[in-house]
Amino acid sequence: MKEPLWCPTHERIEQSNMSRFLAYAEKRTGGAFASYDALYQWSISDIESFWEAVWQFGEIIHSQPYSRVLSERTMPGAKWFEGARLNFARNLLRHRHARPAIIAQREAEPPTQISYDELHRLVAKCAHGLRELGIGPGDRVAAYVSNIPEAVIAMLAVTSIGAVWSSCSPDFGLQGAVDRFGQITPKVLISVDRYVYQGKTVELTDRVQHLVEKIPQISKVVVIPSSSDFGTTDINRAIDWQTLLDNNAADIEFAELPFDHPVYILYSSGTTGIPKCMVHGGGGTLVQHYKELALHTDLRHEDTIFYYTTCGWMMWNWLVSSLMVGATVYLYDGSPSYPNIEVLWQAIEQQKISIFGTSPRFLTACQHARLIPKRDFDLSSLRTILSTGSPLSSDNFEWVYKNVKSDLQLSSISGGTDIISCFMLGNPLLPVFSEEIQCRGLGMKVEAYDDNGRPVIEETGELVCTAPFPSMPSYFWNDPDGFKYRSAYFEVFPGVWRHGDFIRITENGGVVVYGRSDATLNPGGVRIGTAEIYNAVEAMPEISDSIVVAQRWNHDVRVVLFVVTAEGIELDEALKSRIRETIRNHATPRHVPAVVLPIREVPRTLNGKKVEVAVTRVIHGEKVPNSESLANPRSLDQFVNIAALG
Repeated sequence: MKEPLWCPTHERIEQSNMSRFLAYAEKRTGGAFASYDALYQWSISDIESFWEAVWQFGEIIHSQPYSRVLSERTMPGAKWFEGARLNFARNLLRHRHARPAIIAQREAEPPTQISYDELHRLVAKCAHGLRELGIGPGDRVAAYVSNIPEAVIAMLAVTSIGAVWSSCSPDFGLQGAVDRFGQITPKVLISVDRYVYQGKTVELTDRVQHLVEKIPQISKVVVIPSSSDFGTTDINRAIDWQTLLDNNAADIEFAELPFDHPVYILYSSGTTGIPKCMVHGGGGTLVQHYKELALHTDLRHEDTIFYYTTCGWMMWNWLVSSLMVGATVYLYDGSPSYPNIEVLWQAIEQQKISIFGTSPRFLTACQHARLIPKRDFDLSSLRTILSTGSPLSSDNFEWVYKNVKSDLQLSSISGGTDIISCFMLGNPLLPVFSEEIQCRGLGMKVEAYDDNGRPVIEETGELVCTAPFPSMPSYFWNDPDGFKYRSAYFEVFPGVWRHGDFIRITENGGVVVYGRSDATLNPGGVRIGTAEIYNAVEAMPEISDSIVVAQRWNHDVRVVLFVVTAEGIELDEALKSRIRETIRNHATPRHVPAVVLPIREVPRTLNGKKVEVAVTRVIHGEKVPNSESLANPRSLDQFVNIAALG
């Protein structure tokens, strides 16, 4: 058995929220849980008792109690906490004091703070203003916004009314925003007038005007101006943010609603068709986020938590739920590498951030820049690093523990927009092993299925969840008979959630993720996860990025690897040989690509995820629907003519 990279101290274990919950669960059940695994087995075998314990332990605020925890153990179709009435925003705004709720910083600007008391006051004014615009329960409010305090204030105001919040970051182009917001026909659009990234200002007034023209159901536009000289006359039916808040409202009228009443509409990436609109209920989001933040992340009220994200990614929704715990949420709007790649580490030092969320791509960039954060910054406040978006490589783990901090919990987490949460997470009770996610989340009956639908351990398989959980989407928008919903998750294994990831569950309860199963390579009939290739090749100093796909070739498939070389490096035959040898040594001979080709950049979604499926379509001469939803759609042009290469 391999050695752990980090183990929690006895003191850290004893002081953790997970330990407190374990003791609470023992008292409730009269049982004894000698380990996390014992607690986990209870949580997936007696799921009603477990989720009721989360509700009680998390002190979910409600105006009417539930009559039963779970009506049926079916997927889809499970109904949770029927009879309960609550309000999502009320639970996030339960704290009233002068401590900071939000610390916000825009690129190259000083930070600002909003206390919990001030946040409550601003949400009250915003909610009143939205009611005056005719917003009521069930109405959709779309937000084309940066990661700024106004986005949080508006979301809380919208959900306090019982309306539904749906956001895209302004780096989504016009068509990307129309493809999303046009499906849900919002009554009000909230938008920034411009944003700054990498030192460049992007004006949005014309784009917002076109957006309003293309979605006639928008009756009013609320513009969040970046300066006092903004004029709303440039956009039809527009008022500015201060006008919306110009009222005397002092308190919030919370709409008490059923457990599964919608609060969020999130979107799939849209690279395989028009984005799916996933509707998430307030109650399920609350209990799931509480479990993940308070228990698995060990978030406490004295913490400052930061996840680098935009408002177009579910990690923003997840981050903002930290308010429920009473922690301080740090928002950063801008590039993570401007004016240099040290900017986020500087924020950790200055704002005393204790939990920092990032991605393998950022950690790899820091490694390639030869950064040593522990030498250059005071990271004494930093207790945990979270990472998601793609699997962490062994090099990522090694770099963090060598160059950031040795006494640090590095928690890879994995889930998705589909469930607005995680299947696998960190755990303050458990050690950290290289390349592994620490554990499966409480209440999430995650298994790896082989091709015959049988659960396997220490073998690769499809990530499935075989028991219902509260944060499943309530439904898809514009899917009245549920056909799209069922086909997305339940077509392959009826009654079992198939998530679309390729994983291995280890004997010690950890999980290794090998990438998306729809991007899994299959040369000679052997399934290969893309992450194994990325981990090997992107650790090479000559390579800054890569993407690997399977190309149909001679009645089989061959592995084709595209690489972005580091500055000043040429992809010659010698480097190709080193790449192949590195992959062979790190993985197996079957992982070695048949072809290695240079590209300028890797196509990615706006959330930074590689789009292997889109590249596969292009190399086979197929159309890529919704390519404009990518961060760099023109990058697909690089792959048009590779079919003839030998």
